[in-house]
Amino acid sequence: MNDDITGKWFAERIGDTSIRGIAIETSALIRSGRLPVGTRLPSIRDIAFEMGVSPATISEAWSELRRQKILNGRGRNGTWVTGDRFIAKPERLASAGDYGEDVLDLTLAAPDPRLLPKLDRAFAHGVAVEGLNSYKRSRIVPELENAVRRTWPYGPEAFLATNGGYNAIYALLHALVLPGSTVAIEQPTAMRLLDILEDRGVNIVPVLCDAEGPLPGSLAAAMRLRPAAFLVQPRLHSVTGRTVSPERLAALGDLLDNCDTLIIEDDGAGDISPAPPQSLGGRFPDRTIHVHSLSKTLGPDLRLAVLSSTSAIIEQIQSYRAFSAGWTSRILQAAGAWLLDDAETRAHVARARAIYQERRDRLAAALLDRGIDIGPGGGLCAWVPVASEPFAMVTLAARNIAVNPGSKFSTRPSRHVRVATSTLDGSYDEVADALMLASAEIYSTRDHSGSG
Repeated sequence: MNDDITGKWFAERIGDTSIRGIAIETSALIRSGRLPVGTRLPSIRDIAFEMGVSPATISEAWSELRRQKILNGRGRNGTWVTGDRFIAKPERLASAGDYGEDVLDLTLAAPDPRLLPKLDRAFAHGVAVEGLNSYKRSRIVPELENAVRRTWPYGPEAFLATNGGYNAIYALLHALVLPGSTVAIEQPTAMRLLDILEDRGVNIVPVLCDAEGPLPGSLAAAMRLRPAAFLVQPRLHSVTGRTVSPERLAALGDLLDNCDTLIIEDDGAGDISPAPPQSLGGRFPDRTIHVHSLSKTLGPDLRLAVLSSTSAIIEQIQSYRAFSAGWTSRILQAAGAWLLDDAETRAHVARARAIYQERRDRLAAALLDRGIDIGPGGGLCAWVPVASEPFAMVTLAARNIAVNPGSKFSTRPSRHVRVATSTLDGSYDEVADALMLASAEIYSTRDHSGSG
């Protein structure tokens, strides 16, 4: 530890001794370089004594800076400065690699650009939208609302257009869920969802899943903690490719009865899913928020999703958004509505859905031939079991194949890798061979006593 950085040193430089004040002013000291990265901080008790506050106040301030990845506690080794930024970054998403041209990159479960519909006619329609360039903060243009209502899984009271599915989740959590609240979420789940929840500072409670969706017993255990929200992907799971069965969805609904837990449904894959949309909104219309993204089917650069709920909940979310963008581009909304109404585009999406299904099925069949059963599913990726994630990642990297470790999609240890199949147009046997090696046990059954 730098001998000059003492409890007295902190007391002389921090004027606001509230939890928030200590966190903000310590962050400023780090940002300015007066507390360099790598500095070991004095003990909490020493700082608290010199500042005239309780140790709990310092501990809470340090907790906030640890959440922002600025400080890192190392148990008995003390607390260290590990970063110089106050704004958190999405750690799971930001840890993606930058791979060379010789690497088969199967990390990003994104739509194949070749399978997305053309947008020229849609945008020509979009620029003629009513109310163009008005500063009126409209929630959703009427033609987009009419287009999505036709296939919405229940009859909601109100709709809101947002700048993509994750933007919708981010906004609604900030509008409706306080930091420190408990949120139940199926695991595995989308890494972006975990990043958002961690950034919000909530207590994440995992709900384990099987082939039919979240396990009722695991949700029942989570409900005993009185979660503020339960976040679920009822239509197509973005990681496993599975769909919640209607029977399982009904059982989950029974567990969510007679409580005030928000039900947040994320339909991120949208019409890439071979299954029809489904929701608990018809059963719990007063506290269900259903989010449907158009990115995977119509194009990520549309930056467009629609969510539904009660008028009161929509108003709370819109009030939060009023501090920033305020509304989603009417041009993009009208373009999205045109695409949803266009028969040729719907046929194009249906063809893309079939191709994505074929690509996943071909890898699944090749894996099954090698003794690895990933089960049925759809979407843009495969969830492949392995004996050891580190061993699997190294084995695949040695064969110039990049995938994501399963630990990115869970708050618990994992023995899986997620393999994007959306752009895997060939090389199925090559990838399956590599995954078979990656799935092998690290240790053989031979004698390890040293005699063989």
